[in-house]
Amino acid sequence: MSTTLATARPAEAARRGLGYLTVTGLAWGTTGAAAELVYRASDLGPAAVSFWRHLGGLVLLLAFTALRPKRIRVEPAAPLRRRLPLLAGVGTGMAVFQTAYFAAVDATGVAAATLLTLGTGPVLTAFGSRLLLGERLGRGGALAVAGAVTGLGVLVLGNGAEVVDPGGVALALLSAAGYAAVTLLGRATGRRSDGEDPFTLTMWSFGIGAALLLVPAWFEGLAPATGDPVRAFAIVGYLAAFTTALAYPLYFAGAARVRATTASVMMLIEPVTAAFLAVAVLREPLTAATTAGAVVLLGSITALALAESRR
Repeated sequence: MSTTLATARPAEAARRGLGYLTVTGLAWGTTGAAAELVYRASDLGPAAVSFWRHLGGLVLLLAFTALRPKRIRVEPAAPLRRRLPLLAGVGTGMAVFQTAYFAAVDATGVAAATLLTLGTGPVLTAFGSRLLLGERLGRGGALAVAGAVTGLGVLVLGNGAEVVDPGGVALALLSAAGYAAVTLLGRATGRRSDGEDPFTLTMWSFGIGAALLLVPAWFEGLAPATGDPVRAFAIVGYLAAFTTALAYPLYFAGAARVRATTASVMMLIEPVTAAFLAVAVLREPLTAATTAGAVVLLGSITALALAESRR
């Protein structure tokens, strides 16, 4: 094998991973707006919305897995007893990430909740990947994370304290911690020869997450008692199909092909998309700080994507 071919394959895999993460970020960017529309249409709470999203995504992924062609696995999967701690960690992180995010949207709005969650996530992931995975951040990665933090500060602090609810801030930070855990664990299993297939990892994580959320969702109310339940469940169905069954396998496949910090910063496409939808669909005010912060975030994503493709 020539040196050129050997170096081209990692670059091709990185570009493919960046493409997967781009689609995922755009899909996830609609999540907060969809959740807000559910809250406006019914009295479903964050735990119930997260539970139905987990369960619906799991059912769709199981159906897709049953229909797709079987692939021959080169390396056998590790025994379940060895895989279970990682699977349980991803499932727990997923449940915390989504439920806390939906609660933050309810408390402080789509734009602020999304920006806080996905702006803090890269910073937590950067430290976690350095400590746990031994990944070097590099000059380009450090500049990208610094740009992301700067854009986050402009977006949130520049809009004034009246836009950000303190309880919503705490929930968004909790969501960011869950997100960082999912990113790091997904990257860890992607580096192993006997690691989980992205679809398998997603199904396990949503099955475990649904089981963890069943009791809190039951006490909160699994079905809406007021409003328009048909519209509410139609939007939840969208969350399960597009932002879950489609987006999460793409996310895990992309995260396995690039560094954990890169995957996390690439997901800043989500808050930019969410900010746009908050203005265009939910009629949240468009401020100069929101516009400037979005430009900085997009610049960080573009610079990091170019640097990763050249590695």
